[in-house]
Amino acid sequence: MTTRMHKAALLFAVPLILAACSLEPDYTRPASPVSTNWPEGPAYTQPAASAKAGEPLLSDLGWREFFKAEPLQKLIATALANNRDLRVAALNIESARAQYRVQRADLFPTISAEGTGTRQRSPASVSTFGQSVTYSQYSVDAGISSFELDFFGRVRSLKNEALETYLATEEARTASQVSLIAEVANAYLTLQADRRLLSLTNETLKSQESSLGLTTESFKRGISSQLDLSQAQTTVETARVNRAIYIRQVAQDRNALELLVGAPIDEKSLRTVDTAEADALLADLPAGLPSDLLTRRPDIREAEHQLRAANADIGAARAAFFPKITLTASGGTQSTSLSSLFDPGSGAWSFAPSISLPIFDAGRNQANLDVSKAQRDIDIAQYEKAIQTAFREVSDALAGRGTYTDQVNAQRALVKATGDSYRLAQLRYDKGIDSYLNVLDSQRSLYNAQQTLISIELERMSNLVTLYKVLGGGGVERMKTADMENTTK
Repeated sequence: MTTRMHKAALLFAVPLILAACSLEPDYTRPASPVSTNWPEGPAYTQPAASAKAGEPLLSDLGWREFFKAEPLQKLIATALANNRDLRVAALNIESARAQYRVQRADLFPTISAEGTGTRQRSPASVSTFGQSVTYSQYSVDAGISSFELDFFGRVRSLKNEALETYLATEEARTASQVSLIAEVANAYLTLQADRRLLSLTNETLKSQESSLGLTTESFKRGISSQLDLSQAQTTVETARVNRAIYIRQVAQDRNALELLVGAPIDEKSLRTVDTAEADALLADLPAGLPSDLLTRRPDIREAEHQLRAANADIGAARAAFFPKITLTASGGTQSTSLSSLFDPGSGAWSFAPSISLPIFDAGRNQANLDVSKAQRDIDIAQYEKAIQTAFREVSDALAGRGTYTDQVNAQRALVKATGDSYRLAQLRYDKGIDSYLNVLDSQRSLYNAQQTLISIELERMSNLVTLYKVLGGGGVERMKTADMENTTK
């Protein structure tokens, strides 16, 4: 190997073997600002962390395991494939990944090759030789342009910041996916509840119209009073009003579900389920401990990645106080004729390192460092708030799980009792013991109790969906941080 080749190899190797130090603060995860156990009391009748050996936690279930109804599974799968908000979140990840790759590229020199040719003629009037001169020059070069030698870790810190931003964006997409799954499930459950309310109202209206017919006949015969007839007419019109309301709500529920799914819905997926089927739609398992939220909740992981990004930004701000060394170099051949461009002795090179040392910047670098530290403190507060919010959301859902079952059972008993009261009132009216007003009151009480039961059952199931969501939604695929970084290399 010639001396010229040795020099060229050394020229391009030096930037690659320089190792950079880092001025980033050592990252320490902030202490959790919540208790290590869930709240206790009368509302929490089901222990939150009483998982048996080998039994999975609620957040460990995939969404297909948690949402057991096949029609609901199809709706969720369609939504994950077609929902526009989720598609935007995925595209934001692609943008953040590309931005990280752009920033990471600054760690390496950009080597480019260039070939130029110049042929120039000067007239005799301006030539020092008193005659026209034609000048030619050709060159082929490969070189590095303004490559920063990252002695103080500025470029590496910016790369780490971009990586953490990318990972935070990935967690934001995961949070969006978990929320979408829960929204589809709740929209489906709401549609089913409103369809049951509509069916109940139709049955009630039919019964009340029948009662109105009987009362009308009794009035014509002089058995019933005008008051009885007016009261019977009132209950019929009330049921008609409710019927119109529920017809509208069912249509609006379907439209909302179709928007979430992002595609036309197969009507077979929307068949009305009865109470027994509704109870079997969702799974129910122990919740785990508060510490699990740090690894399961995507919004908490997103907040921590943002905190890590702010930590890296402090390193870049600190590096601005130190000299910035850049390198521009090239090597190639030059000749006055194209035919001799690669002849021996035509080699040419240039080496132009530069150093920039901040002396006076009117406090700009210190202000940038102060901004970075303040942003880091802001991100710490937001990270802690994310944990506190998660703790509150799970605690609320656990309180709901511990009380809704008792409320539903009590409401079912109330429906049975009001049903018995209605039948007895009807018998007493038929025998002439009581007025028709008692029948109407009992019928109204039964209808209200049945409506309330359907609403409470919906709230109970929606609460279970919410509990699955706030625990992190175990059915979402995640990548480890190291794996994410490897995919960008």
